Amino acid sequence: MEERELKELLGRLRKKIDRRLEELLPERKEPGARVISAMRYSLFAGGKRLRPILFLLAAEAAGGPAEDLLTFACGLECLHTYSLIHDDLPAMDDDDLRRGRPTCHRAFDEATAILAGDGLQALAFECFTHPDLRARVPAERLVAAIHLVARAAGIHGMVVGQMADLLAEGRRISLEELQYIHRHKTAALIEASVVSGGLLAGAEESVLASLQTYGASLGLAFQIVDDLLDVTGNEEELGKPVGSDERRGKATYPALVGLSAAREKARDLVERALSALSPLGPPAEPLRALALFVLTRKN
Repeated sequence: MEERELKELLGRLRKKIDRRLEELLPERKEPGARVISAMRYSLFAGGKRLRPILFLLAAEAAGGPAEDLLTFACGLECLHTYSLIHDDLPAMDDDDLRRGRPTCHRAFDEATAILAGDGLQALAFECFTHPDLRARVPAERLVAAIHLVARAAGIHGMVVGQMADLLAEGRRISLEELQYIHRHKTAALIEASVVSGGLLAGAEESVLASLQTYGASLGLAFQIVDDLLDVTGNEEELGKPVGSDERRGKATYPALVGLSAAREKARDLVERALSALSPLGPPAEPLRALALFVLTRKN
């Protein structure tokens, strides 16, 4: 698949995801509606929608009707956005910019941002258990996918990854500790997004194993590229200040192994992701193209 075709496909999928998110989280007028505005502020801030797109492409690659699963995909984006809001808080990474504009706690206030994150996390599971999905997907598959995503978002994934990341600030850590942080904080939800797409599509165990290797490898590559962009990227394209990781003493691949070795590691991981898709044939072509695109992304 050529890059132009991939970008057109990504654009179409983003529009579908955004339309469904609008339906799931419309503006409201009531005493507590400020938190809805804050949730929408962060949710519609122009994100890449990588996790829901990976979910939909994996479902298609496994032979499933991705259109029927759009609500689950939206839940993944709600989970991801909640984590960004909380990561940006003064008690965490204390960031002022996200996706080119003030972070949620800067645009509103800290208490509202905390509640907005809480609201998006709850909305994610509202999406995962939506009547629309329960009518289309066998209960056993749906429960398995929700369990997988819950583990990736909690104490087996993002939560412990964020804790380890905070504890690593300002000190020299080992490569094993850095891999732990990346695997849990970033790669876990990306992997779960890919595998849950296969699960809901009814994929066989061998296909799920291929998708798991792809998702885990791509998730790590994505974070390494993110680390690289913080050193070499363009602030306008990134939507946040360049060099913020170094200023905060964050643990990153470039800081630990250097730019050249970090780029090589990202390339190796993408190659591993591509190899994992070999048994899936042509239906997995968009997943292949997306992996290559992640390696060359600018934001």
